[in-house]
Formats: sequence, C-alpha cells, structure tokens
Amino acid sequence: MRKFLVVLDDTRECLNAMRFAAMRAANTGGGVAILSVIPPDEFNHWIGVGAVMREEARERIHAHFEVFAKWMRDKQNIDPELIIREGQPVDEIMSQVHDDSEIGVLVLGAGTDKKGPGPLVTQLTRNAGNLPIPITIVPGDLSKERLEAIT
Repeated sequence: MRKFLVVLDDTRECLNAMRFAAMRAANTGGGVAILSVIPPDEFNHWIGVGAVMREEARERIHAHFEVFAKWMRDKQNIDPELIIREGQPVDEIMSQVHDDSEIGVLVLGAGTDKKGPGPLVTQLTRNAGNLPIPITIVPGDLSKERLEAIT
C-alpha cells in the first residue's frame, strides 16, 4: 500500500498537511504515516532530567497524534500510523523516506507568513533531488472546502 508521510509538529500549517494526506489516502486507497521528530537539543540536561523530558515529549506527541488520528478514523476511514524519531528533523524525515519503501509521497504544510514557507519546506525542497519520492506542499491557508475539492 502506498503511504502519505506527513510531519506532525506545532505549526499551524501542519493541520492542512494532515487533512490533505488523509483525504488523498482515502480517495486513492492509501495509508498515512505521521512522523514526529524530537530534536536532540531538547535533552541536553543531566541524564535523569533528559529522560523525563524525553518521556514528556513523547506523551505530548501521542496526545497531539490522537487528535488527528481520531479525525482520520472518523471522517476519512484512515487508521494512521505514528512514527517518532529523535534527531535533526530533515535528517530523520529523509531517513524515514529511505527506510520505508511503502511511502510514496511526502506531504508538507507551507507557512503563510512573510518569512517564507517554513524551515522544513525550505530545507527539504533543497534536498528534493535526493528523495526517491515526490513532495506535495500544501498551502497553510487553503480552506477545508478547497482541500476537499482538490483531493
């Protein structure tokens, strides 16, 4: 089965990327893999404190994931998988794409502010030539109705 890989983070544009991935998967018989990356610099503390912080980060990710997963199950009949990796976000996204041969499309949300589309979109489009799959960039301010129309 072809899977759409979408990145779960704390950005507003993440919502549209999730919606797009779920709707495309539902309309094409695919699946959704949701990747969340915990940057290593969050745990540069004493060993005990770092372990507690790592566990708290995982709990936040699971709670955030469940919000999207419930919507995907209820509205799109898609049961997404959650993948949590630790490291630099771009490196971990690239590794996940190379590690999972079922991933067919990387879906990213683009920010709408004047600073540009966001660091992930900027960095990953620079590396697009090294990816074995296409990248779909979903505008962060696209309406739900427009998303439904194009998926």
